Amino acid sequence: MRTRLRQLVVTAVALATASAALPAATAQSQDRQERPAHGGLSAVVRYTEYGVPHVVAKDYANLGFGTGWAQAADQVCVLADGFVTVRGERSRVFGPDEAPDRSLSSAGENLSSDLYFRGVRDAGTVQKLLDQPAPRGPSRQVKDLMRGWAAGYNAWLKQKRISDPACRGAAWVRPVTALDVATRLYALSVLGGQGGTVDDITAARPPTGSATPSARTLAARTPDAEGLVRAVRELLPDGSMGSNAVAFDGSTTANGRGLLLGNPHYPWHGGRRFWQSQQTIPGELNVSGGSLLGTPTISIGYNAQVAWSHTVSTGVPFSIHQLALVPGDPTAYLVDGTPERMTERTVTVAVKDGTPVTRSQWWTRYGPVLSSPDGELPLPWTTTTAYALNDPNAANLRFADTSLGFSKARSTADVLGSLTRNQGLPWVNTVAADSSGHSLFSQSQVLPRVTNELATRCSTALGKATYPAAGVAVLDGSRGDCALGSDADAVQPGIFGPARMPTLKDAPYAENSNDSAWLANADRPLTGYERIFGTVGTQRSMRTRGAIEDVAAMAERGDLTVKDLQRQQFANRVPAGDLAADATARACAALPGGTATGSDGKAVDVTEACGVLKAWDHSMDTDSRGALLFDRFWRKLTRAVPGAQLWKVPFSAADPVRTPNTLNTDAPGFARALADTVTELRTAGIALDAKLGANQFVVRGGRRIPVPGGTESLGVWNKIESVWNAAAGGYTEVSTGSSHIQAVGWDGSGCPVARTLLTYSQSSNPNSAHFADQTRLFSREKWVTSRFCEKDIHSSPALKVVRVHG
Repeated sequence: MRTRLRQLVVTAVALATASAALPAATAQSQDRQERPAHGGLSAVVRYTEYGVPHVVAKDYANLGFGTGWAQAADQVCVLADGFVTVRGERSRVFGPDEAPDRSLSSAGENLSSDLYFRGVRDAGTVQKLLDQPAPRGPSRQVKDLMRGWAAGYNAWLKQKRISDPACRGAAWVRPVTALDVATRLYALSVLGGQGGTVDDITAARPPTGSATPSARTLAARTPDAEGLVRAVRELLPDGSMGSNAVAFDGSTTANGRGLLLGNPHYPWHGGRRFWQSQQTIPGELNVSGGSLLGTPTISIGYNAQVAWSHTVSTGVPFSIHQLALVPGDPTAYLVDGTPERMTERTVTVAVKDGTPVTRSQWWTRYGPVLSSPDGELPLPWTTTTAYALNDPNAANLRFADTSLGFSKARSTADVLGSLTRNQGLPWVNTVAADSSGHSLFSQSQVLPRVTNELATRCSTALGKATYPAAGVAVLDGSRGDCALGSDADAVQPGIFGPARMPTLKDAPYAENSNDSAWLANADRPLTGYERIFGTVGTQRSMRTRGAIEDVAAMAERGDLTVKDLQRQQFANRVPAGDLAADATARACAALPGGTATGSDGKAVDVTEACGVLKAWDHSMDTDSRGALLFDRFWRKLTRAVPGAQLWKVPFSAADPVRTPNTLNTDAPGFARALADTVTELRTAGIALDAKLGANQFVVRGGRRIPVPGGTESLGVWNKIESVWNAAAGGYTEVSTGSSHIQAVGWDGSGCPVARTLLTYSQSSNPNSAHFADQTRLFSREKWVTSRFCEKDIHSSPALKVVRVHG
């Protein structure tokens, strides 16, 4: 009787809030956008286990309010730090020379970050996008969500006292505007383009002086194709993110319905973390999942009929345009022989304990000029040549509308419809499944419309090297016929339309682990797309190979359930170990006298290591013995031995999942890597057969929490990238890896069968009860059972209901 009464009370409160009258939405001017949002909005937030909030509101503005309030409660310091960034105020608050956390751009220091974001603000870039009618600009629903989010965040600041020591009492924690929220979304969109080249944009200076440069100076100014390729591979979007996702169609499952396992690999710290919630507008919207901090929509999630996840794609979301400069004037360039002046944008940044800094940025018809000796891209600005960056995502504020379309979807066809209609994903693929048994993979993202034909016709000498190697177009900016053009179905000029996107529908499985679309299903390879999307017929990563082996075997076995997805997530199988550990153990045992020579020239007894590797179970579970030894060895080996020399059987496009194989233990560097690994562990006082979890851990509340999983080169599905600190006992912190994990299916009940896990937990506040609770679950390879339907929310033993208002 008491439980029933509680259910009635909770439902009544939620419905009362949902039916509350709201002021009519009105157009928001620049002045309105710049003012902090206040008052008039409310929502009900119902908390269940692990601090997951279920936000109920009548409409989108109120839903945004509840979401902003609840995000602030868990992440106020991280959020506030990000708003300092997008306002261009880091130098004033923290000093110009400190380094941002790189969550919202690649800037190496606060000053360059501020120069970029202050420039975006001064130019009115985001406001102009907000003012565009949908679908070019955000919909009214998304604008209401952003306005409400800002109001909710501000209400929390006004009503609550900050307990997080990271910003407790800090003057830089201030109310925000809807424009701040939109600028944060913008920053996420341009991470793979302008945001990834901030240092190059803000440091670009026209050459000075008229003296003839020396041969050495000319050589230093020559663009380096190999260096540019390396830089771009780190740039997409910043080298720290990845992901796995797989959708199974009904032909493979026990009940004929779809299944989805999403495993995004994102930073564990800073402003690119996920945060879990459920968002409900009765009769309009009901969705659960993970949101990127500061965003008002679910980024990766599920509802009663569909689930989706994202993986970082191989598409290159920018193009470079080589400019022929007007003789004697390095700030003017020629297009079809006609001079065009660059636009000088002068930006002033306030500096803590110092005078303001004023710098110029130089912009062209293509975008900003890039040039910096220490920047991300090695592109010099000389008296004859400059390089400009075209980033189509700088005109894209459609990410939130695309995500909202997913949240409201009822099928994978609706997911594809949102991708087609909104065209707002900047640098990710989409994998989805639905309750009717459909699966989907699509690399629908915003890419510059660089066709292979255009690249062949218009690439400069540098582009002829970089486009085939990395998909980086360097086009001749002096020719009008080298413009990108438009597709009829594209929502903005100069990008590919939906018809060009690599898409796979209703395959038994659709999987991606950050390689190109080619092998989303190894039996139904995708081909025919332009090089800028990715490669066809090239070697796959170890993680892709292992993932395809696993999911293809699952699909072949059939009768799959959510439990099978859970087992896959924590199988912690090491594909590199399966391919190389036994051969390593045999070659180790065959070393004369059981010794190998290390990098320091000293002989090392490796006999014990041979036995440990032979006995290792080829997994990265926390209790696996030998896992740490192989991990440290494999890192050293793959750095020392080129890929072409690592394997005896080379890659074959006819057998891309099983090749290359057969470790070349005779390769120079093999024995040295083994000796160096043994020396490293012994010097650190770590036993060669130590359990992985004793040395791969994080510290929360003064206690060690063992962490399962492994590094990229090992190919482990459950990817974990940790910081090695031998003096402190091994891997003492996780930098990036498995984050918002979800395993989702349906059973016909109307409630999704969902298991989730937020590996680093909901809050960054060490004083929060939800600072490490899910991290401890992750350590034990346990899951959170989703409470999606009303009956499940009401029955939560941790249920707490909060009515929030301005």
